[in-house]
Amino acid sequence: MTPEPSEPSADAPAHAIETVFRIESPRIIAGVARIVRDVGIAEELAQDALVAALEQWPREGVPGNPGAWLMATAKHRAIDLVRRRERYARKLVEMGRDLEAAEPYGHGHVDEPADPDDIDDDLLRLVFTACHPVLSAEARIALTLRLLGGLTTVEIARAYLVPEATVAQRIVRAKRTLAAKAVAFEVPYGPEREARLGSVLEVIYLIFNEGYAATAGDDLLRPALCEDALRLARVLAELMPKEPEVHGLAALLEIQASRSAARTGPSGEPVLLKDQQRSRWNRLLIRRGFAALARAEAVSTGGGPGPYVLQAAIAACHAHAHTYAETDWARIATLYGLLAARTPSPVVELNRAVAVSMAEGPEAGLAIVDALVDEPALRGYYLLPSVRGDLLVRLGRVGEARGEFERAASLTRNERERGLLLGRAEECG
Repeated sequence: MTPEPSEPSADAPAHAIETVFRIESPRIIAGVARIVRDVGIAEELAQDALVAALEQWPREGVPGNPGAWLMATAKHRAIDLVRRRERYARKLVEMGRDLEAAEPYGHGHVDEPADPDDIDDDLLRLVFTACHPVLSAEARIALTLRLLGGLTTVEIARAYLVPEATVAQRIVRAKRTLAAKAVAFEVPYGPEREARLGSVLEVIYLIFNEGYAATAGDDLLRPALCEDALRLARVLAELMPKEPEVHGLAALLEIQASRSAARTGPSGEPVLLKDQQRSRWNRLLIRRGFAALARAEAVSTGGGPGPYVLQAAIAACHAHAHTYAETDWARIATLYGLLAARTPSPVVELNRAVAVSMAEGPEAGLAIVDALVDEPALRGYYLLPSVRGDLLVRLGRVGEARGEFERAASLTRNERERGLLLGRAEECG
């Protein structure tokens, strides 16, 4: 007997509206921010449009183009706000006829945005504003996830394992700082653009890394954060097609994300790169990564590859190898050398040590690692003793290796990593 179809939930219309808003909110906020020149106010007006939709759509029906309806509603409220404020009178005149001639939205009908490229420009302005270096890294991440990722404060707090009040405070302070510093809602040009772009890429990279290898908590992976970072990288690559580092970051994230399914076992335990089933690597994401890397190389203007392009090239070396044994470690070591010369960092040098140990032997790698032991930046970094322990095992010095793995386990805040490291310490017993 065929079961009776279930009655639609009373919350279904509201859920559908909120889903549409979550998808469209970055563009709405960006479009409104161009009018009011204040990210905080733009977000409030976008929320006002959502409230209007929750009130009207269940009663009057969902419009043919719900995203455009929300955009028009938010923009009209922005225009009204500008008109009400005398200090914006001059700015209103400068905005020209497009604002003055705006038609009031009707019942379920609204014109399409005049120029889709203009929306993309607004999105790009929003990216650069949310990632402005005047904000701390934590504030940039929270604000970007809120405005561009569409995450709620609760979701951001859950992803980063911090109190919701902390995230809310970061976002509020970020908006106030942008307003107090009179940060222009624009895409910078010239040298400033290059400097600011680095901040934008760093934020997306940090978001992905937290999802790819969680620094704390019970899970190794937080896929939602990886997906948000990937989406932001893809959007940025479409908005800035001539920037090699943008494509380099997109390539890096695509290839890294391709390994996600193979990085954990049945119980969520970490699986090391050498033990991963490469058949579980996502070939579609790898192809996307290769294509993005090719675009980065095609638009490169000389001066050598940037750090994200170099990291993507390293990831591509791993993706090209059908087995761990086939990995071109010599090339990876060379690429890490170029990366260390371009952006000197103890973490890069630690990664270079691993590649050198595979290409030239564990003694060569251990010499590099030992030179990093007193590096202040690596004090408390669990991967330093972890790598050293692995090299000592390969040299047969298992007693020393056990102590290194135990120290690494004491330093990590991720329970899955701790379990893996303690297991390796026991193996040395």
